[in-house]
Formats: sequence, structure tokens, C-alpha cells
Amino acid sequence: MLTAQQIEQDLNSLKDIVIKLRSPGSPLAVTTTIIDGIEQTVFANTPKNLRQVYQLGLQAKDKDFLIYEQERFTFGQSLATAEAMAQTLLNRYQIKKGDRVAICSRNYPEWCLAYMAATMIGAIVVPMNSWWQSNELVYGLNDSGSKVLFADQERINTLAPVMDQVSVEIIAIKPEAPTTQFPEFHALVAEGLTSPQHNLDDIDVQPEDEASIMYTSGSTGTPKGVLSTHRNIVNALYSWVFGKEATDILRPDLVEDNPEFDPGILSNVPLFHVTGCHAQFLVSFVYLRKFVMMYKWNAEKALELIEKERLSVLHGVPTMTWEVMHSPMFDKTDLRSLRTVQSGGAARPPGHLSMMQKKFDTIVQPGLGYGLTETNAIGATITGAFYLSKPESTGRPTQPVTQIRIEDEQGNVLPNGEIGEICIKGATVMKGYWNRPADTAAVIRDGWFHTGDIGLLDEHGFVVIKDRAKDIVIRGGENVACAEVEYALSEHADVFEAAVYGLPDERLGEIVGATVMIRPGACVNQEQLQAFLREHIAHYKVPSHIWLQTDQLERIATGKIAKKLLREQAITRLGLA
Repeated sequence: MLTAQQIEQDLNSLKDIVIKLRSPGSPLAVTTTIIDGIEQTVFANTPKNLRQVYQLGLQAKDKDFLIYEQERFTFGQSLATAEAMAQTLLNRYQIKKGDRVAICSRNYPEWCLAYMAATMIGAIVVPMNSWWQSNELVYGLNDSGSKVLFADQERINTLAPVMDQVSVEIIAIKPEAPTTQFPEFHALVAEGLTSPQHNLDDIDVQPEDEASIMYTSGSTGTPKGVLSTHRNIVNALYSWVFGKEATDILRPDLVEDNPEFDPGILSNVPLFHVTGCHAQFLVSFVYLRKFVMMYKWNAEKALELIEKERLSVLHGVPTMTWEVMHSPMFDKTDLRSLRTVQSGGAARPPGHLSMMQKKFDTIVQPGLGYGLTETNAIGATITGAFYLSKPESTGRPTQPVTQIRIEDEQGNVLPNGEIGEICIKGATVMKGYWNRPADTAAVIRDGWFHTGDIGLLDEHGFVVIKDRAKDIVIRGGENVACAEVEYALSEHADVFEAAVYGLPDERLGEIVGATVMIRPGACVNQEQLQAFLREHIAHYKVPSHIWLQTDQLERIATGKIAKKLLREQAITRLGLA
């Protein structure tokens, strides 16, 4: 743990490192440009689009890149396969620049290859939440206007009853059996190799061209499509590269890469999140890092893969680190290759960090990141000695293209130490919400994105999150919009009104709870309401605990439901107070 004086000394050293790394002539140099009328700091020498990012892998074209069970794709094979699929999208499906191409699947190599194929020809990729139910999938496909959907068998089965409500062509990923209903992914790759070949270099994809729509649950409960450009995403990738370079220079004794093993990361969070897609998958092209996927999260399987594949990074929501540390296989696993244990997507409970210090070897650097879908996962980061010294913080603004400030309700900028709304400006902030100009204008003002999170900057400029202004529960890294669950509950004939809130949980950080007013005389119980909800919303959104009453829910003076009081009552009932 560092003293206040040591923190100041390290920050001064870091400042000098940052100045050198971002200076003209450096690979990570920055410049300024005008984007949508706002002057932004951007990287000057990085790839201009995602296809150029993928081509970085050719530096290690014969090394393993995408790995899933017995399937292995080298960097070279991955690029060639994606390019062949791109030819099929151009020829068979007539996909043009700006058309939307959706992906909804488990984490399979085909997910990554589909993402590459769509974005390299200027299409807008739409990574969809694979936990969504049929009505949610219909909404996302229709809202985005997707022409093609890459889907695995589970998602095809989910869509089957509502296929008449969408107009989309499906490409099957790992179908259960050969089928003529939908063409299979690799059959279309083979078709792309023999079809008339377009010169992909002729497709001019500029930095400000739109690249991705990722859906996020907002406080209204209606999913909003976060529209990002190639520059947004590429600048996010190189923000992590910049941070790693600076940290390696500051702490040369704790360099992330282990010379004994090639770099590798476990793909253990869904690729439809910015954490899985950007911070794990896409930045691996820049690091020339192996990307190892698993069918579903399992701590024992994760430990097995870390040892077998000699992985250097374990990165996911805090729950995953907690489960790995509690696994009976932890002490039996060779973790020599592991260098970094990071998390994002949710706050790390207080007990986790002290346990990490005891359980992991001292060479492993703990880390935490803060970002949002709207900022392409960029915001603040903290690692190593800084994190051990400031466990309550989520870090300093991500260098060098990101700024953070704290505003009060009137929009005044607050000094360090005062609590207000966290606002982020930078080249990684989304272009806007898809087809929602009013919602975009409400959160992006003069280039500053208003996160809805409440916090402060401490005396050293580190971000400390105090609360969320948005009515959101973060369950194991998954955002659950309380309003969406409340609306789904209200659809039940016996429910009059409902309040949904987060409850503390040691493993997941938070779980979903609800207090519900039901019709007097109704025979409905918690289990029946949970079963009803599972038919309408994704399973992770279904409350773990539902308390029923026939009286009106408690109110505050304004007449609004006293959700804070109801949450406190629930915590007391569970013995968590």
C-alpha cells in the first residue's frame, strides 16, 4: 500500500510518462480533430478502421488466436475466414455500407468472425443480448432494421415462434443437425471463397463511419441502441494499449507479459457486452493475444483453461474472480502464466481485494475498470499499487483521450472532493442512440456524456462512485433496468403495482428484488410470478426475491413509491442489515 506521498510521486512520474507516450513521433501520439462540431483529442497514428485492426494479426498470422474446445484458428485463418464471409455478405445478401448485420449467439469463434466480416465491409454490426427472450429479440431486430442475423441454435429456437414478426435472413451458427432451412456459417464461408471476389480495399471505411449498435437497458426500461463509429472503438482499444504501456514503464518489475508464455486471455463474459467485445476480443488483435472461449462460465473450467493454454489475463466481472478463488481446484492449478486479474462491469465487493492479495501470487496485478456501453467501456482504470492503496476508487480518467468531470444538477463543474454526476468526454463516447435524437441530446451536451452515475474526484483525481442516478441493478455485471421488470410485472393480471430494486449479494454484487401489490384475494405467489416473468424477460432480470402485499406500496412526500424504504425492508427481512 502506498502512502499519500508515494502516490504523489508515482503520479508525477506517470505524468512524465504520459507526456512522452502521447508526443509527436510516438506510435501512441495524439492530435486534435473536430467531430460533430466538438474538438476532440484522438490518436494520430492508429488504424483508421476496424479492418486495419484485424490486419494487425498478420504480424503473427501462424499463431493461435481464436480457440474454442477443439477448434483453433490462427490469426491468418481468422482473417481469411472473415474475408470469405464478407464476400458472401456482399454477393448473396447484397449488404451495403451502413446496412445492419446482427449477431446473437453464445461465445463461439463464429461470433468473432461474423463481427469481423460485417465491419470490414462498412456494415453496422448489431451484437444482440443472447439472453433476451423472443419479444426482446423481435424488438432489437426491428429497431435496428437488421437485414441479416447470425444466430446459434438456441437463438433460432427462441425466434421460431415469432419469426413472422421480423424480416431478417438467418445464418446458422453450429446448428444441431444439417438443415436446409437456414444456410450454415461455414458453408457460406466456402461459398465466399468461390464467388466473384470484391476488392475489399475498394470499400472506403472512414473513422467517422458507423460501426456498431449495442443495446443497453436504460432507466426507462426500453433498450436503446448505442451507435458507435470506427474511431470510437479504435480509440477505445488504443486507450487500453496506452494504459498498459504507461503502467509497464512505471512498474517494470510487474510487466503484464510473461516472456515464458505467449499472451492470452480467457473469454469469460458475453461478447455482446463492450467488455467482452472490446476489452477482450478486439484489443487482442493489437496485443497479438490468444483469445480462448468457453461454452459457459464455470470456475473449474476457467482454471483448467488458464493452466492448459497458459493464459496471462483473467478479466471479467468481480463475481468470476470470487468463484475462482473459492474453487477447490484453485490451489491445485498452475497459475504461473497469470499476470493480471482485472474486473469491470460492477463494483468489486470490499472483501474481494484482500482475498486476492492472499490467494494470488504477488506478481499478479489486480485491476478494476469503469466505463459504459455509451463510452465503449472507457472511463477510468486502476491497477496494482494504486488499487491496493485506493480500493474504494475505480481509477483515474483513462489516458490520453478521455476527460472526466463532476457536475451538479445545474451543470456547474464541481471541485475535487464534491459529489455530483460523473461526466465523460472523449473520442470513445458514442455517436448517439440509434434513431433517438432526443435521448442523445439529453445525455450528450457540449461533447460531455452524462453517465447518470454519482461520484467524486478525490484529491489525487481518482474517481470514486457513490451511487447510480439511473434506476439500474447491476447483477453480476449485467445491467437490469428496474422499470423494465416493473413493467413486466404489471402485465400480470393480479399485480396492481411493483417496485424493483437491487439487493446486496456476496457473489454477484447485487441481485434483483421486488415488492409487489397484488389484487386482494389473489392466490398468486412468488414462484408463479417468477415463472410468469421468465416468459417475458431474460432470466437474469427475474427477481430472486419477491415480497407480496395487498396494501398500496409505501410513498414518499411527492407521491412516488418509497423504493429506498422498500429496499431497506427487504434487506432487513433477508438478515443482511
